[in-house]
Amino acid sequence: QKNSCILPEDLKNFYLMTDGFQMTWSVKTDDAPMPLGSMVINSISQLCRLGGSSMYALPNAPTLADLEDDTDEEGNGDKPEKPHFDSRSLIFELDPCNGNGKVCLVYKHAEPVVSPDTEIWFLDRALYWHFLTKSFTAYYRLLITHLGLPQWQYAFTSYGVSPQAKQWFNMYKPITINTALLSEEADSFVNKLDPNKVFKSKNKTPVLKKKAPSQPAGSQKSHTSMTSTKTSLLAGNTSRK
Repeated sequence: QKNSCILPEDLKNFYLMTDGFQMTWSVKTDDAPMPLGSMVINSISQLCRLGGSSMYALPNAPTLADLEDDTDEEGNGDKPEKPHFDSRSLIFELDPCNGNGKVCLVYKHAEPVVSPDTEIWFLDRALYWHFLTKSFTAYYRLLITHLGLPQWQYAFTSYGVSPQAKQWFNMYKPITINTALLSEEADSFVNKLDPNKVFKSKNKTPVLKKKAPSQPAGSQKSHTSMTSTKTSLLAGNTSRK
């Protein structure tokens, strides 16, 4: 009511379920936990509007609208039109990104009536806009997929993440940070197995079996005598029955 706009349906349902979201996780280095991942969705009370208010108490202090660069090309090709800090857009902060920028909910058409269509944009520290998603649900999936790793939003910019953040990505999300390589060669992350080399037949030399030594004649005689006595005993038993 204060800003004369309506929340998108998916974001409104999210706030009806929980008033904001914050999840952090750490890694253990040298037997001490170090905070690493951070996933934040501001509560309704912290869903502050960015734009017209002055950053300083001086009467002629510059605002974000004064610092906006209008020389950027807008809406050319596949690039969507970027938001504005003046009255043409309504911008609300969803995630402060630990000081690395701001993820914002943007109403791009606010004159004469605020349009219900919203988008999610990333504002970096140099006040450049980078498009993320068209809906809050899609952004929430991106947030979970990237595990809240430091500076993950910069993966959607033209200059990418920092070398330090790339090390964390290579450790926890290697396929995510190598999407360009994955798109160029689909089998780059697949182990290639050549069954002809693995199960290659080898020519084995035949092994000659040794013949059992011939038994002496005396042992053969004793063996035949034992068999003859066994047969006679069996015959006697049958006759008795």
